[in-house]
Amino acid sequence: MGLFAKKSISSLLSETSDKHGMKRTLSTGELIALGIGVIIGAGLFSITGVAAGEYAGPGIIISFIIAAIGCAFAGLCYAEFSSTIPIAGSAYTYSYATMGEFFAWIIGWDLILEYAVGSATIASSWSGYFYELLHSLGFGISRQLMMTPFETMTLPGGEIVHGIINLPSVFIVTIMSLILIHGTKGSARLNSIIVVLKVTIVLLFIFIGFKYIDKDNLTPFIPTNQGTFGKFGWTGILRAAGVIFFAYMGFDAVSTAAQETKNPQKSMPYGILGSLLICTVLYILFAYVMVGVANYKLFCGGGSDLAPVATAINHMGKMGANGIIIPAYPWLNRIIMVAILLGYSSVILVLLLGQSRVFYSMSRDGLVSPLFSHLHSKYNTPAKSNLLFMIFVSSIAAFVPGKIIGEMSSIGTLFAFILVCIGIIIIRRNRPDIKPVFKTPWVTLIPILGVLVCFLMMVALSIDTWIRLV
Repeated sequence: MGLFAKKSISSLLSETSDKHGMKRTLSTGELIALGIGVIIGAGLFSITGVAAGEYAGPGIIISFIIAAIGCAFAGLCYAEFSSTIPIAGSAYTYSYATMGEFFAWIIGWDLILEYAVGSATIASSWSGYFYELLHSLGFGISRQLMMTPFETMTLPGGEIVHGIINLPSVFIVTIMSLILIHGTKGSARLNSIIVVLKVTIVLLFIFIGFKYIDKDNLTPFIPTNQGTFGKFGWTGILRAAGVIFFAYMGFDAVSTAAQETKNPQKSMPYGILGSLLICTVLYILFAYVMVGVANYKLFCGGGSDLAPVATAINHMGKMGANGIIIPAYPWLNRIIMVAILLGYSSVILVLLLGQSRVFYSMSRDGLVSPLFSHLHSKYNTPAKSNLLFMIFVSSIAAFVPGKIIGEMSSIGTLFAFILVCIGIIIIRRNRPDIKPVFKTPWVTLIPILGVLVCFLMMVALSIDTWIRLV
């Protein structure tokens, strides 16, 4: 066969008619909800403030637009592929059909490890918020069971506590995995409920914050570069775009559900592009309010994921006689904490779904053990893959500190996007007989722009991140 042997479109399409395959239960609305579920995670609440404070200032709004443009170019290519080859493997399957087995193998593992790193990191952070929520409700849990063995914490009394295991992170990964095993339809319904709740909270922050925006905080809109690449100015905006790309991470996971969608040819483009459009509008409005109500310099060194949003909320109020702002909505911080917990939960759910579906496709193709291509006899889900990654991801979250930067996941996603954009050019030239339901406009311009924008954001990331990618 050779390293660059390609899988024919006809053989891929034959898999969609497998009577013993996964059930087609997802609607267009549920696909859009899956996309929103994974895109609007806690990254919105944490990364926005940090990127504004350290790299872009109010220009973070431009950074979100740049990141969205890169996503849009890639999203158009994903939409065409998912309507042409409605298979569970996403970028892995598309690469197999256009560039061959070698590139498919690389991108398959890239996606699996990207989703694993993302899920484990998010589960670790979920644990911290879960502890804070329990603490605020009066429940006391040993801090040692909330941290990995490599982490320590100094208690208010001065006592230093060493972690043993991060149990809550194991708990959330296990729960989300078991939900996935019991069926994609039920998982999608749970995700849709979570999406409605957290989007409502995001809109609440935006609507309340708009009347407290101070135009002075938006000037200068692009702070002067401090003489270092990525430290404000236009290079800072570009660096911030690469960093906040983590907040968009996972919309490609929508395409992994193609084999479980009722009408993938029509629903997949709506699911991918619809969720991306909705989230981009929310992101830009959220960023505008955040840097409008509080000066971007206040977002540096917050110390916790919630700090940037908490800082913004504490500036939504009236100036007191002593010159200190009296917050008008102190309860909003607790609601934001609930939104972050919900956001983390749905992101973990969708990332685990995408991860297991890519692995399932690789197993069917013989690139990993055929054991993982067997579906559950009752639920028709790749249960063995779900169990494998439940153990793998929860083990990482339990024993490895959660300070694994979002840049690692960002660069993996950008790499996948570049290959998908290249794949569209290849399939258009080599298979002009294929007539997809959704066609990427202006090929080859759009795919080339997608490659350039994504590569530009990759270049803006640190050299350490590139080394990890290799």
